[in-house]
Parts: sequence; structure tokens; C-alpha cells
Amino acid sequence: MKKVSYLLCTVMLLFLLAACGQDSAENQGSGITEPEVAASDEIVIKATDYEFDQPEYRIKKGVPVRVVYENAEGNHGIIVPGLSLQLDRDTTSKVITPEEAGEFEIACSVFCGTGHSTMISKIIVEE
Repeated sequence: MKKVSYLLCTVMLLFLLAACGQDSAENQGSGITEPEVAASDEIVIKATDYEFDQPEYRIKKGVPVRVVYENAEGNHGIIVPGLSLQLDRDTTSKVITPEEAGEFEIACSVFCGTGHSTMISKIIVEE
């Protein structure tokens, strides 16, 4: 009788854990979802070892733009604190609508070696 009870409890526990694990696997990497605005424009930022493909990227103030990150070589990510933007291998694009004009520094967010500190570019938001 004890063996049957233990077996039944074990099976129930396995079902419970499998259900929890499945939910976690489905939502892994999704983070908090925000309603996404339709983008009017798109920029692609490509990263290779110790540099971005362009020294600057230009977008318009108040215009929704999809920022797409491509990791062409090495292991990198991007962070633009002034625009609340962070992209990497897991999150490769985001739509932003810049509310103020100016220059915003893009930096590599993943330590990538000796040239990491010089891996910078900028997004220029025009009026």
C-alpha cells in the first residue's frame, strides 16, 4: 500500500513539474511584453569584432522605428541608455519612438575582448 501511495505521489509530482516546466519553456526569453507600435522606418545595426558597421545611424524624432541588431561576428550586444534600448542575441529587434532630438551613444553590452571599450557608435535623432 505504501509503495502505491509513493508511486501515485511521484507521478502527480512529475505531472506538476512537467506542466510548470512547459510553461516556462514557452515563455522563456519573452520577458515583459509591451504593445508594439507599427514601425514607420527601420535601421539595422551590425556588430563585428570591436566595431559597428556604421559610425552613426539617423532617425527622426517622434517617428516609430524598428531597430534591428545583427551579430555578424563575435559575441556582442548593444545598449543605448538614452533611448531605453538594449538588444542582444536573444532580443534582436525593438520598435522605439524617440521623444527628444539629440545624439545617443551605442555601446557593446557584452564584454568581447580587448577592443570592447572602443566599440561605440551613435544614434542621431533629428527634429
